[in-house]
Amino acid sequence: MLPSDLLHYRLYGETLKPKRLELDDVNLAIAEQYINCFEEYVGKTQGELDRQLQELEGDSPDYRMRRGLIHILRNSFATFETVSPLDPLELRQRVFVAAAQSLPLPEQRPKTLETLATQLSQDLNREVLPAELQQGLYADLKENHVLITFEPPTPETLIHRYNLSQVQGVFYRASQVILNAHRNVPGEYKLLFRYLKLFQLMFYIEGDVEHGFTIALDGPTSLFKASTRYGLAFAKMIPALLHVTKWSLKAQIQHKEQYSGEVKLRTFSLDDRCGLITHYAIGKPYDSLLEAAFAKRWAKLKTDWVLEREVNLVPIPGSVMIPDFRFVHPDGRDYIFEIVGYWRPDYLQKKFRQIRQSALNNLIVAISEKLNLEKAGVDTRNVPARLIWFKEKINPKAVLDILEGA
Repeated sequence: MLPSDLLHYRLYGETLKPKRLELDDVNLAIAEQYINCFEEYVGKTQGELDRQLQELEGDSPDYRMRRGLIHILRNSFATFETVSPLDPLELRQRVFVAAAQSLPLPEQRPKTLETLATQLSQDLNREVLPAELQQGLYADLKENHVLITFEPPTPETLIHRYNLSQVQGVFYRASQVILNAHRNVPGEYKLLFRYLKLFQLMFYIEGDVEHGFTIALDGPTSLFKASTRYGLAFAKMIPALLHVTKWSLKAQIQHKEQYSGEVKLRTFSLDDRCGLITHYAIGKPYDSLLEAAFAKRWAKLKTDWVLEREVNLVPIPGSVMIPDFRFVHPDGRDYIFEIVGYWRPDYLQKKFRQIRQSALNNLIVAISEKLNLEKAGVDTRNVPARLIWFKEKINPKAVLDILEGA
C-alpha cells in the first residue's frame, strides 16, 4: 500500500475520489520504464538505484505518481538485503581494531583489509576477499542494501496495483463503513465473512441469506484512540473484498482540509463494478494464528471427533452468526465452536447477544481471560453454551472433555 504522502485524490462536493491511472500508452510506458530500471539494478545497491530513479523522475510534474509506482515496486516485487561476510557492526569493530595496530596512513588501508581478509578466510572456512570487507563495512546502511531479487510485474499489473493502493489509502482514516452484500450465493457470503474475521475487523451484521446482509464496520477513527494499525487492516480487506461477486459500500472518511487544517467528514463509495483488480489469492485456511494453532494441536489428539473448518452460517433473528469451527462425530453428533479472543465492550455485548439469540444447544464458546467481560457489561451466566477459558492458547483437551461429556 502507499504511504499517506503518496495518496492522490480529489474532492467532488462532499465525496472523495482517488486518482486512478488509465491503461494508456503514456502510463504503460512510464510503468515499463521503472520496471526495466529495477531489473537493470539487480545486484547493485539501493543508493545506486535511487540515484537512477531520481534521474528518471527529473522535474516531472507527475512526480507523486512516479514515486507511487516506485514504492510499489520496491515493497512488493523487490528484495533488498545486507551483503557482508560478517555482521557489519562486528566487521567494523574488527577492522578498526586492526587499523589501530598500524600507523593511520591511507597507504595502510589495503594492507589492513588484506590481513583481516586472510584471518576471516580461516575463521569462516571460505575465501574472503578485501573487496568484500570494503563492501560490507557499512552494508547495514539502507543506501548500501543490495537489490538481491526482483520479480518484474507487467506494466498493466503495476498500474492495477497503483489504482488499488490509491483506493486502499482512503480507508486509513475511515470512521465507519456500511457494506451491503446483495443476494450472493451462500458460499459468497461465507467468503465475505471470513475475510472480515481474517483481517480482525469489528463488524455487526443484519439481514439474511435470502435478502442480503448489511454489515456495519467500525473504522480506525471510531476507536477511543485512532489506530493506524487498524486503519491498515481496514485497507488490507479491500483486495479480499474484490473476490466477492455482489457488494457495495459507503464510507465516512475523516479528511483534513488542505488549507484550513480543519477535519471534516467526507464520503466515499465503492461497489463490485469498480474495475479494480485484486492480487490476493482466494482464501486462507484459518482466520488467525490462534485458530491455526488450535487446529494443529487438535490434530495430535486421539479422538473420533473431526474438526471442520467450513461451517454453515447460523441464522439468527435479523442477522447471522459465523462459527469458527465445527466438531463432527461419526455417530452424527456435532458441536459448533466459537472463539472470543478480544474486541471492544460494545462488540462483546453484540457478540453475546448473538449467542443468546442463536438458541443453539450444541455450542461451545472459548473466551480469552484477557477480556474483562464484567466491565463490558456481559453476563455469561445465562448464555446457552458451554464455556471454556483460555490465556494464550486454547487447550484442545479442555474442549474434548466437553465433547465426550456431552
